[in-house]
Amino acid sequence: TSPVANGRSETQISDVAGRDGPEGVAVEPARDAWGSKIQYLLAQVGFSVGLGNVWRFPYLCHLNGGGAFVLLYVLLLVVVGIPLFFLELAAGQCIQQGSIGVWKTISPKLVGIGYSSCVVCFFVALYYNVIIAWSLFYLGSSFQYPLPWEECPEPVNNQTVKECTGSSPTTYFWFRKTLDITDSIDETGQLNPIMTGCLLAAWAIVCLAMIKGIKSSGKVMYFSSIFPYVVLLCFLIRGLLLDGAAEGIIYMFYPKLELWGNVQVWRQAATQVFFALGLGFGSIIAYSSYNPRRNNCHRDALMVSFINFFTSVFATLVVFAVLGFRAKNIAKECVLSNLKLLSQLSDVELEQNPFSPQFNIFEPSSVSLEEYREWFLRNGSGVPVNVTDCNPEDEMKKGAEGTGLAFITFTQAMSLFPASPFWSALFFLMLLNLGLSTMFGTMQGILTPLMDNFKSLMRHKTILTVGSCTVGFLIGLMFTQRCGNYFVTMFDDYSATLPLIIVVIFETLSVAWIYGADRFLDDIENMLQWRPPAVYRIIWKYISLLAMVGLLGASLLQMLFKRPTYVAWNREEATEVRLEYPGWALGVLTILIVIASLPIPLGVLHSLLRSWLGAAPTWGANAERETYTKCSSVDLDSVPVDTREEGGDGESPGAERCRLLAREDEAEEATTEV
Repeated sequence: TSPVANGRSETQISDVAGRDGPEGVAVEPARDAWGSKIQYLLAQVGFSVGLGNVWRFPYLCHLNGGGAFVLLYVLLLVVVGIPLFFLELAAGQCIQQGSIGVWKTISPKLVGIGYSSCVVCFFVALYYNVIIAWSLFYLGSSFQYPLPWEECPEPVNNQTVKECTGSSPTTYFWFRKTLDITDSIDETGQLNPIMTGCLLAAWAIVCLAMIKGIKSSGKVMYFSSIFPYVVLLCFLIRGLLLDGAAEGIIYMFYPKLELWGNVQVWRQAATQVFFALGLGFGSIIAYSSYNPRRNNCHRDALMVSFINFFTSVFATLVVFAVLGFRAKNIAKECVLSNLKLLSQLSDVELEQNPFSPQFNIFEPSSVSLEEYREWFLRNGSGVPVNVTDCNPEDEMKKGAEGTGLAFITFTQAMSLFPASPFWSALFFLMLLNLGLSTMFGTMQGILTPLMDNFKSLMRHKTILTVGSCTVGFLIGLMFTQRCGNYFVTMFDDYSATLPLIIVVIFETLSVAWIYGADRFLDDIENMLQWRPPAVYRIIWKYISLLAMVGLLGASLLQMLFKRPTYVAWNREEATEVRLEYPGWALGVLTILIVIASLPIPLGVLHSLLRSWLGAAPTWGANAERETYTKCSSVDLDSVPVDTREEGGDGESPGAERCRLLAREDEAEEATTEV
């Protein structure tokens, strides 16, 4: 057994208390723990399976070669995603701390990694809750018949609303009724009162769920994590019964392997793996830190990663079954429009023209889409009117992602369903649950590290939670302006991407090279009582690290050589246009990236300055040697309370778990453990 189990070293970490101190000294609360393994798994699945699985993965799959993209995604998931996911799970479970405490424990120079994770989580929480607010608004609007986005507004003084007739009812409802959006990010506009109220409601829900900690939010996960699968199954069954669903699915998964030669396809697949699993946020570490130390985190990593991938493919089937139905309906409307043009020709013109169709153009219901397209491809150009090809694939090629997929394209398809309000309410309730389950994990990535590192915050958990949510709401008001959607896009594209990649690079570097991959595998072996495959050592040290550095380089090059742009809504033309960010907006997104990444070098600089100035670090008694921690196999929950209290006040649960080891002590430690 590890020597830590038999006694304490002078250099043990004094961190989270949770035991009785001297008389008159307040007792610090112990850390929470999961009520059951099911709660923990649902929480991890709920965090990793989010809105991106429903509206980002299908778009990327469609854009980058269908089945070929799925194969590439699986490859990168196996060689990069799962190993890094396992690394974060094992680190949190071994050290029993949030992201700040974990990296501070491994080496004080690395404490900035945890702070960067917290900053990124905060940035993401700011705009993610706005998406939840949108879902709340659409959910409330779904309890109407007919749905408010099924038709354009009634004409006023016999004048139709040009913005609606020039686009579509769903597009008009999204941009004008929901967002009341401006034409560019430069035009701010006043606050949208309805969206402000919905944002307040979203933060209130999150705050109430987080106040009582993981046990409370873990119970919420029973519903918020499982319900989306029930809805997706209902949509899949309903979608497969729709005309055009099969064509949509076939179009989706037809592999275009030639796209593997495109570097951007690899970059987008790696980015999707990265964000789908939630790497770098600190939420994975926070959730796993509440586990008992004997928990099989390796099996958890494989299980959660598979469920995440299965959900992405499952959602893609649903999306393209419904979009196939939508595309076929649009093609049929196109046929009716063209038949109407043909019917305006005189009987003489129709009889004398050898290219006239043989089917009855005066009975549109008798003309199938296939018949029309067969005639058009052979003879369509020979008639004297301007008829068009009605190809469903042309509609399928108009890929939509993110809010465009959820709030416009998919919403338009649902309006064609029988009992459309029911399906609409079901869909937006699913989006609400997906968003909330991810939001709970994001907030844990902020609150857990802060409470673990600052004991006064642990004693005032409710104040910290309410304060964080209040600050989040107040800053989030910038997203409820009329131009707020453009800021959501900016935060989504730039506030998290580069900083998170940098965070994960330093995480991998610190474990694989600074602490040592072999030593980390030893810790996992002590913890699980079996040693993970040696291939993880190679993956962590070389493959994953090089892949993340390559992804960072590709992302930086794209930003440098292609000026960042965003999609804006032009009210006069009733269409979307792509605009370049103005100079001040580029300054804002640069500041976001710098703020999120800055804690990493500051942490290193702070540690070096303390060493140069001869200050004794608070993390150990010996400041003159480079130290690392060795995790014990002892589970705090299995140690009698009396035994825990013998060490005096101020010692932490981490003290039973970790001992600081000097480099020169490694050989002796290894011999002792054998």
